[in-house]
Amino acid sequence: MPHDKASRRPPRGRGRRHLLAATTVIAILGLAALVDCEPLASASALGYVALGDSYTSGDGIPPVAPTAPADCAQSAADYPHLTATALGVNLRDASCAGADSADMTTAQYSDQPPQFSALSLSTNVVSVGIGGNDHSLFSDALIDCGIADGLDFLNVGSPCKAIYGNGFLSDIASDTATISAVIQGIHSRSPIATVLVVGYPDILPQTGRCYPTLPFTTGDTAYLNNLETSLNAMLRGEALANNAVFVDTFSQSIGHDACKSPTIRWVNPIIASGGGVSVHPNPTGAFEMGMALQVALKATGL
Repeated sequence: MPHDKASRRPPRGRGRRHLLAATTVIAILGLAALVDCEPLASASALGYVALGDSYTSGDGIPPVAPTAPADCAQSAADYPHLTATALGVNLRDASCAGADSADMTTAQYSDQPPQFSALSLSTNVVSVGIGGNDHSLFSDALIDCGIADGLDFLNVGSPCKAIYGNGFLSDIASDTATISAVIQGIHSRSPIATVLVVGYPDILPQTGRCYPTLPFTTGDTAYLNNLETSLNAMLRGEALANNAVFVDTFSQSIGHDACKSPTIRWVNPIIASGGGVSVHPNPTGAFEMGMALQVALKATGL
């Protein structure tokens, strides 16, 4: 989506759609061992479509989904696949790394058609995890703040907040109509479907910092936390306003942020390990997001 950032951001000679660079995949994950949920009633008759960005597609989590476009870095152990396996539903996973809301109706790559192409009149369930790439929100905020804070060894102030102020929050506010249009677009194409909007898990610690694992001052860690909670609040509001269910993955992930040890965290730090890419869910994070989605689905009575 077009957007003029010149009024609040220094020019940069880069164009990115992924949040941060991918790292080495080192583990193979067995789907059957991850889930232990009672199948939904008449589950085999349910058609489930998953839409979303890299937090949905499980970028970097092994194994790669064999039928997905290579450009999309989609995992066979992303939370849509885990949910479909656990509940015994038929899945069409259209999620794709780097996707933003425009890619619901526009082809993202030559081998990845608009994600809405996966929807049909007979689709029963749709999950959508989108918004973090609109206005390049996550990548710009993390990279810009990392640059602003990178040399602040003494942990002084909030350099990133001082530079960008409310600019990122303004982007979120301006995206409300976009997210509303995505949800309404799903309803119009799949009118019988239950629609679930999946939020983003906690990336940063709620207090303090973990420099240089994540290169932010304490002040800017709080600044970025507020940015993510504001995004999730916007997604929740638009879900409720448009006859959709919001799936909160943030609350349960507090204490499992990227600053925690590898056995505790659900989101990777800058240097990822154990599957998943930088500042994205690791295999445990994808599993936990899937569990949250499954609980929400069961609560709808499906």
